[in-house]
Order: sequence, then C-alpha cells, then structure tokens
Amino acid sequence: MYERILVCTDGSELSAHAVTHALNLAKTSGAKLLALRVIPRYRQSYLEGGPIVDQKLDSRIEASWVEHAQSELAAVKQAGKDIGVPVKGLVVKSELVADAIISTAEKQKADLIVMSSHGRKGYKRLLLGSETQHVLTCSEIPVLIIRKKPKKK
Repeated sequence: MYERILVCTDGSELSAHAVTHALNLAKTSGAKLLALRVIPRYRQSYLEGGPIVDQKLDSRIEASWVEHAQSELAAVKQAGKDIGVPVKGLVVKSELVADAIISTAEKQKADLIVMSSHGRKGYKRLLLGSETQHVLTCSEIPVLIIRKKPKKK
C-alpha cells in the first residue's frame, strides 16, 4: 500500500505520537520511513534586518540546532530498527515549515505524510496558525493527521 512514509517531528510529545503511528503503519505496510525535522535558519529568523553580529556564533548556534535535530532523528531510527522498519533521517533548514515538508515529501517520493496536530479551534487556531493545516490543504500527497487525545476528566 505505502512504500515511503514521511513523518514530521519536532521532538515534542505530540509529534512522538505521530512517529509511533508512522512506524507502526510502515511496519504493517512494509514501507520505508522518512523522518523529517525542519529547523529555522538562525539569521533569517532572529536577526533579520539587523547588523551582522558574529558569524562564528551564528554558525555555532545553527550547528547546535542541526546536532539536536539529528539526535532526535537518531531516536526515531533506533525505534525503527527495534521493530524492523528502515528509517532515513532528514534535516531541512527553512523558515517555511509547511512548504519544506511538502517539497521534501515530493523530492523523496513519499506516498503519505504523517503529522501531528493539537486540534486547536476558533481564535487560537487563527492566531497561532497551523503548519499542519497548510500541509493538509496544499499537499497533493495524502496526509494522515494524528490528533492530540483529550485529557480525561
């Protein structure tokens, strides 16, 4: 059914649910899992329009973000190895997270994108925006959304 499943992670507990679902789906369908972590570009996101302060410091900060992302992806790779699912880790630098997810899925020839969503509604959704919503509405590749389970009262 699926041959290449792309799952997006940011290291959060919520994205861990999406990773678990994607790993299980990949195992069931015999697919390869592509684990994607999108990180920002330091200069564009924090110092846009400002003077160059210290390029070496900027490079170290960006390198630490890449290193952190790679360690998150290493955990996904290990989880895949534990259940017999091949996992390829991908780190992409971009300010436009949803666009990076879609373009990576297309480049990697994924046939499914798995993402998590908080399931926010109303004004919170409008104010906070939603990368998941953007991917869902703009991707030509099918998208599976893993929602946060409501807390039991």
